[in-house]
Amino acid sequence: MTSDVQGQDAIKRRSNSFFRRSRVPFALEDARRQGDISQLAYRLMGGRDAAIAFLNAENEELGGRPLAVATASAEGYEQVAAAIRAWESTPRSK
Repeated sequence: MTSDVQGQDAIKRRSNSFFRRSRVPFALEDARRQGDISQLAYRLMGGRDAAIAFLNAENEELGGRPLAVATASAEGYEQVAAAIRAWESTPRSK
């Protein structure tokens, strides 16, 4: 029992500062593009699940994951936004 308590105390004292130091925050424009493309996908693709599936899956036509492509540059954002708009206009069976 004493080793359990000691183990729990060690867990409580341990911080995640190691991981935090290595992270570089998004540039403001990158974060804005990421939020904007996520909102567009949620609105036009029928909700959260379809949007997340599309944004996180590899897409050969876009050259990578749509979320990463859209976040990386204004041109990438426009490419992904066009793909989302094209997806919206494609008829689907119910």
